[in-house]
Amino acid sequence: MNAMMRRAVIATAAVSMALSMAACGKAGSDKKDSAASGDNKSIGLLLPENASSTRYESFDRPFIEAKVKALCADCKVLYNNAEGSAAKQKQQFDTLIAQGVKVIVLDAFDATSTEGWVKEAAAKGVKVVAYDRLATGPVAAYASFDNEKVGELQGQALLDALGPQASADNIVMINGDDADPNAGQFKAGAHKVLDGKVKKVVYEQSGEWKPTVAGQKIGAAITQFGKDGFQGVYSANDGMAGAIITQLQGAGIKVPVGGQDAGLDAVQRIVNGDQAYTIYKAYKPLADSAAELAVDLLQGRDVKAVATSTVDSATDKGIPAKLLDPKVVTKANIADTVIADGLYKASDICTADYAAACAAAGLK
Repeated sequence: MNAMMRRAVIATAAVSMALSMAACGKAGSDKKDSAASGDNKSIGLLLPENASSTRYESFDRPFIEAKVKALCADCKVLYNNAEGSAAKQKQQFDTLIAQGVKVIVLDAFDATSTEGWVKEAAAKGVKVVAYDRLATGPVAAYASFDNEKVGELQGQALLDALGPQASADNIVMINGDDADPNAGQFKAGAHKVLDGKVKKVVYEQSGEWKPTVAGQKIGAAITQFGKDGFQGVYSANDGMAGAIITQLQGAGIKVPVGGQDAGLDAVQRIVNGDQAYTIYKAYKPLADSAAELAVDLLQGRDVKAVATSTVDSATDKGIPAKLLDPKVVTKANIADTVIADGLYKASDICTADYAAACAAAGLK
């Protein structure tokens, strides 16, 4: 090969290598930019179930998605529902981390099982906002209601429904899932009000947040104590309250029953006189708070502008928290609570089956 030919081959090889390096550099740059985009613009949202309560799909998810969009126009929410499975939620959590998400809003189906997840996430720079339930592990922030106060309101509403003879009345308590820390707080708050104010809690069981289980438990109470053995029922939420009321009606028993969550069917039962009360935890302020915390964490801001309190979990102390106040809803104040806040319109509640009851309650 002569000198001229050698120079041509070398030049060709140099050009080829330069183009190859440029292509690799561009591919690497694109990959980096893509990862950065995922890191800074995506928020994971994991909700626990959709069977015992309609609130998660109807309210929590759309409210959180809308608030994130309002705060960060080019952010996106990656959503999944655990459908009542802690194992499924763990898979969803791991998938979000693998996708490069740096903030996850987590309403844990089993809050006692999340310590390892959250620790692993924190080690990878992923921040977790505990939503509604206080997940175990080093969560970055928490948005919920004062859950013991929820229980206190439930207990007081049941006392009010029983009336002046409450001290002579026996009651049944169907609590939430023992694995859920919120359920324990609801129960503690309810007992704080009820103990010493009613004659006796004659039967107390976990309904596991499952209407079918709650129905079975109240059936057992009816079998054990008879139609006149108790004068009121505390139900930890509306989904279980609906099943309890169906069982009571089937047995010809009419006693006050209350729940929480202000589900549409529960409000309709209240209008109809079948359910005594519910607890309204305004979903939009809660969802907005979680979205604000998530976006602040995503953008590196201090969450204390939103999280004005602190709470302790079973594993960690001093967690920044935003705690909102719940409200009791009875037939007398439906218009001033869930309708006034825009949760429902009167037309949503007052369908044909409830038209007469709505008219009697002054709802239109």
